[in-house]
Amino acid sequence: MSKYSERAVQLFQEGKNCSQAVFAAFAPDFGLSEETALQVSAGLGGGVGRMREVCGAVSGSAMLVGLKYPELDKAGVYAKVQEIAEEFKKTNPSIVCKELLGLSKPEHSSTPEQRTAEYYKKRPCVKIVEDAALAVEKVLFEGEI
Repeated sequence: MSKYSERAVQLFQEGKNCSQAVFAAFAPDFGLSEETALQVSAGLGGGVGRMREVCGAVSGSAMLVGLKYPELDKAGVYAKVQEIAEEFKKTNPSIVCKELLGLSKPEHSSTPEQRTAEYYKKRPCVKIVEDAALAVEKVLFEGEI
């Protein structure tokens, strides 16, 4: 683990969602306050609004590309996002939340589950958050950290 992945895991374990955890772990390096980063990324958790689509940790990672490379055009941004996704998939079978959680269908509730010891036993989200932060580091910061 690194300072970013450790911070992302810590934020997740404090109750932040997966997107918030990854995005906020890096945000201070881009001049964003942690509070602002948490607000901006709040809706992307749980596979975007808890709809279990694209993993929030991956979405939070994608948001960092524009901050790191403001000069890139759309194609350049998309290429970097795809690199992060490919790096993430080296340790995870998918970037889709419901697939990562082993759900056969999306949950139909906007209410997140309580973070209990049982929650952390059945959800791989801590590891997913760590993996996403490490993928961001490798793709966006390799050689800089």
